[in-house]
Amino acid sequence: MYHFPPPILNRKIRFALVGCGRIAQNHFAAIKQHSDHAELVGVCDINPVALADAVKTTGAQPFNSLTEMLANCDADVFVLTTPSGLHPDQAIEIAKAGRNVITEKPMATRLADGKRMVNACDEAGVRLFVVKQNRRNATLQLLKKAIEQKRFGKIYMVNLNVFWTRPQSYYDQGAWRGTWEYDGGAFMNQASHYVDLIEWLIGPLESLQAYTATLERDIEAEDTGVISLRWRSGALGSMNVTMLTYPKNLEGSITILGEKGTVRIGGMAVNEVQHWEFADTDPDDAKVKEASYETTSVYGFGHPLYYDNVIKVMRGESEPETDGREGLKSLEVIIATYLSARDGKRVGLPLAY
Repeated sequence: MYHFPPPILNRKIRFALVGCGRIAQNHFAAIKQHSDHAELVGVCDINPVALADAVKTTGAQPFNSLTEMLANCDADVFVLTTPSGLHPDQAIEIAKAGRNVITEKPMATRLADGKRMVNACDEAGVRLFVVKQNRRNATLQLLKKAIEQKRFGKIYMVNLNVFWTRPQSYYDQGAWRGTWEYDGGAFMNQASHYVDLIEWLIGPLESLQAYTATLERDIEAEDTGVISLRWRSGALGSMNVTMLTYPKNLEGSITILGEKGTVRIGGMAVNEVQHWEFADTDPDDAKVKEASYETTSVYGFGHPLYYDNVIKVMRGESEPETDGREGLKSLEVIIATYLSARDGKRVGLPLAY
């Protein structure tokens, strides 16, 4: 159906990164961990200080623009860690140059732009990967397996909480932060990995209804919001998000209540299995304690595991866990959330057939 470049077998996969800000450091570290099969050959940023720091950290060749980089860098995969609203045009430029794309979440701030990215990569015959590293958390891998094994029986209710803090100084770091065009708000940016869990774990949504608010931060988009959820399976649930938690990040959690099982994974970033109880027993039950981990970062430790999949795909050993079409699923839920909050009504899904 889709024709991609042949596997890369006799050398390392070459990566180049565009946008050397906050999240780029996780990508630098992840690529370094895979030095047997991967290398970072280029970095790009319009900020000379950020670019110089990236070169110092990685030793990669510096570039001042994506266009210059595409013309002079032999990378196989270009990684976009730029403001989200820039991803579509940048991804399309990379695809037209015949290179593969990794984009950080969210892949775009508009659903139509996300679809443009997917179509451009399809037409060019290149890969489009969307970063969803939380899926690789050991805690969530256990939960995903329990759902696939139908250990919950019928799932009745699901609740997700993201109670974090982002001070005004965070948004003031860049004029693009908190804007509708380039960033979005708490659902689009900070909580997007948790929105991803809604359909990845439980299945497709039938409808949702949302309220959002900008209660404290001086930004265009929301700093707080709630969603009521109905899945096609009949399950009901909710998602509660705020970036106003005092005085620091408190909770990133998911709770699932089912016919034959109850699980809560909490901590600051779904890093602690806090309740795990099923009617039956399974060898995985013994893995619960070791799956939990301490963290001071809301990003978790999934980036190296995410790159493991990307590298295997490029070597012809695996299929993508989160490609462009998978990225569109959570983007659609976020857009539906914003439409519901704006219009004050329930929104059915999918948004378009």
